[in-house]
Amino acid sequence: MNTQKEKLCDALISLLEIMERLRAPDGCPWDAQQTEQTLKVYLLEEAYEVLDAIEKEDSEALCEELGDLFFQIIFLTQLAKEKGKFTFLNVMERIRDKMIRRHPHVFGEKKVRDAQEVVDNWAKIKRQEKKEKPEEVLNRVPASLPALLRAHRLSERAARFGFDWKDKEQVWEKVKEEFLELKTAMEEKSAEKVKEEIGDLIFSLVNLSRHWGFNAEDILRHTNTKFTDRFNKMILSLREKGIDVEKASIEQMDQIWEEIKRDA
Repeated sequence: MNTQKEKLCDALISLLEIMERLRAPDGCPWDAQQTEQTLKVYLLEEAYEVLDAIEKEDSEALCEELGDLFFQIIFLTQLAKEKGKFTFLNVMERIRDKMIRRHPHVFGEKKVRDAQEVVDNWAKIKRQEKKEKPEEVLNRVPASLPALLRAHRLSERAARFGFDWKDKEQVWEKVKEEFLELKTAMEEKSAEKVKEEIGDLIFSLVNLSRHWGFNAEDILRHTNTKFTDRFNKMILSLREKGIDVEKASIEQMDQIWEEIKRDA
């Protein structure tokens, strides 16, 4: 075994031993109280911190946050081990075997034309492994996913069965159709219909994003960041002009906002 592999094995074993020590009777009281249910929020927070580091292109933060996320996985496997369900080794062996099975074009003799065929093969193999019935496919998309991401995955899976628009233009027509239905609901002043049509419009925009090769969740996260950055610049500009931020008119804010957009 070379030095790099030895270091990797030593670090991993050490981390597993640290986790066991924290959960021992004479370990950490806080760690001893944790369960799968209490760790859910930390797992989610760490995942989002990883995402934040990626979006900021901060490699130092990414390295640290990946470690924090990995430790949550270690923690959950330790809890499972204590209950006699499975071990960290089981987790590693299962994902290793799955990656080999799901990449027959790399570890087997299968030939593929492009990345899309890889995705299609993955989905086919997955259905065979899980013995999924068509009516169960959408139910396997986690309800806990962010709504935009879940909408993307739901429509993506439905598309694998041919339930999809043929091209971007057809999706665009659907977006316009939903927009007009929303406009009608607003004219009727029906709050329930407005709510329903806003949902339909958002879902159709998710599909438009997908057909353009984008993920609506990523797009909106980017837009949120852009809005926050421009809003903060607007506040700073108001102060530099000697304008009381809380007393600024909408016209003053709009003027500065447009200036910031032009300079972007």
